[in-house]
Amino acid sequence: ISEVVGQEHLLSKDGDVLGPIRKMIETCSLSSFIMWGPPGTGKTTIAHLLAKQTNLIFEPMSAVYAGLADLRKVFERARKHRAAGKGTLFFLDEIHRFNKAQQDGFLPYIEDGTVILVGATTENPSFELNSALLSRCQIITLKPLKEHALELLLVKAETEMGKMLPLTGEAREAVKSMANGDGRYLLGLAELLFHYTGIRDLDIDDLEKIAQKRAPLYDKKNDFHYNLASALHKSLRGSDVNAA
Repeated sequence: ISEVVGQEHLLSKDGDVLGPIRKMIETCSLSSFIMWGPPGTGKTTIAHLLAKQTNLIFEPMSAVYAGLADLRKVFERARKHRAAGKGTLFFLDEIHRFNKAQQDGFLPYIEDGTVILVGATTENPSFELNSALLSRCQIITLKPLKEHALELLLVKAETEMGKMLPLTGEAREAVKSMANGDGRYLLGLAELLFHYTGIRDLDIDDLEKIAQKRAPLYDKKNDFHYNLASALHKSLRGSDVNAA
């Protein structure tokens, strides 16, 4: 867990003050929680590591493909594990895709301890999850990866590959800027760029030809929309033409 980058507020170990996820690991006292954050910030990775480091059986599922029948199978396996003295960490990705009835379906299993639920969502839980579920789960917010975290990921990738990325300094900064806080996107782009090792390092013009342009994250009705509208209003009020 110490190798996870960019979420120091959750994983830090600074004397007696522990980040919430670090505290769960140190005390071996996991409780159900929802991880809310943009793509590529480590939600699935953290869930995997939590199960491993607390010696729980890991049951992953995506709400995109699953239904109530799949949930029942998970809970039945969890009951058997519990009878054998083993706990189960039930990781539900894209939890906001479940409707209210589906969310209500696993509340009893959270309450009686059959599973510890770790949900992951890119949507605001206050809008997408029902109040009964929210009252039983802590909300933990993951942040987009900052530049130093993205640089650390690139260094890890170079160590893994045994060679440097073929980029000029300016192009390397541009790669991190294109990732926009998304570690998964950054590593996917790095994997592509490793194939371009040649006579010279790639500059920004080369990078634009290879990577094109990333589509910006945006939705039509939720947080991204209102955040952008608010930013526009503030820039206009501040008479900042370039920002507007």
